[in-house]
Amino acid sequence: MLSREDNERVTRTGPGTPLGQLMRAYWQPVALVSELSGDRPVKAVRIMGEDLVLFRREDGPDVPGDAGASAAGTWALVGRYCAHRGVDLSFGRRENGGLRCLYHGWLYGPDGQCVEQPAEPEHSNFAAKVRIPSYACAERNGIVFAYLGTGDPPPFPAYDCFRAPEEYTFAFKGWWECNWLQGVEGGIDPSHVSFLHRFVGEDPREVYGQQFSEVVEGTGRKLSELVGAAFRPDIEVESAEHGLRVFALRDLAEDVRHVRITNLVFPNAFVVPFGNGKAFCQWHVPIDDENHYWFMILYDFEEATDQAALLAQRLAEVSLPDYRPLRNRGNDWGFDPREQRELTYTGMGLDINVHDQWAVESMGPVQDRTVERLGVSDRAVTANRRLLLKAVTAFENGATVPGLPLDERAAEELTGPLAIDTVTPVDGWETAWRTRESERRARSPWAGREVRHAQR
Repeated sequence: MLSREDNERVTRTGPGTPLGQLMRAYWQPVALVSELSGDRPVKAVRIMGEDLVLFRREDGPDVPGDAGASAAGTWALVGRYCAHRGVDLSFGRRENGGLRCLYHGWLYGPDGQCVEQPAEPEHSNFAAKVRIPSYACAERNGIVFAYLGTGDPPPFPAYDCFRAPEEYTFAFKGWWECNWLQGVEGGIDPSHVSFLHRFVGEDPREVYGQQFSEVVEGTGRKLSELVGAAFRPDIEVESAEHGLRVFALRDLAEDVRHVRITNLVFPNAFVVPFGNGKAFCQWHVPIDDENHYWFMILYDFEEATDQAALLAQRLAEVSLPDYRPLRNRGNDWGFDPREQRELTYTGMGLDINVHDQWAVESMGPVQDRTVERLGVSDRAVTANRRLLLKAVTAFENGATVPGLPLDERAAEELTGPLAIDTVTPVDGWETAWRTRESERRARSPWAGREVRHAQR
């Protein structure tokens, strides 16, 4: 459990809060590129309690690309409200690379500087004294990221989700009605897989959620069945340059072991394996302290993704334009008692994302961690909280924090992270998973890097 003071310290991210300052030092997702692909590429966004407007610059490139030199001016992110009378700039006109307020015509550049005030005297220099907040933006594989901190933004790490060519990726997001930390803690908790995502009947899914569907050689049973039966995994956690690496080891038979390696990507993301040849990085980004968006980049090491099919699957589960799940607190997450008896462990449908959503939303808007009781199986959760509290204090004191590269060279050292889901012999599993991961990367049209950094 945490003290009430520490629980506040690791959950509150509004402007001026210690955690808010820390999280603003990292690039954070603010929107899907697809959300701004229509005839009006302007969108109101709210992140960590701050209201902003994201827009494609009228004078920027017509087609979004990588966030290198050619796309540096594609996106702009500024304060949502006009400094004059507080009018909503998300309805503003795109002009001259900026936004013009509809009320009195004040024009703001992409840097937030007011450059025109048509009703003011011709000789006035009042505009030069007016500026609204503005933040640097960069595009990566279908997501627009923003840097909301002070000073120059850090370089992007060389994580797989950023290095993968766009055609090998898929980006999406969803709204969850709870604090961001609940979402992260769900993603780094390996033991819940044996229960929350279990099927009591035959698993009918064909595509999404099939990461445990293969039959394990020598057992005649699906991996999902074996993982469900092996409900007491050996969980080990180690520090890593990106945050934490979590091992979940399950003995499926006398000589067969399931090895699953997931990662906390500090401060608010995780990387998990997703079936053969795939993984995804998922950020949990506060809207405010009681709501957040998860943003995901799924990447395939071996084959180009069928983005249209994946998009159709995900859109079937949410309502636009806010990406709120169709199954939610208001309808008990679609709970069906008959389904719970006959098909799924939760009774909440086939989408495992809904299962995770229910688990973290049902705790309440901000979980009260002063009354919980954690055990040995919660090692990753407790390790993350210790790391988070330590990092908040370190950042306040100007010390280094995990996953925040100081220069390009340091960014190139932040690779992977390695996300593994494989079955190995019990003897020699430490080298077996490394060998398989090296072989997977060797086959990949784009990865091709040696396996390193894991201590084992």
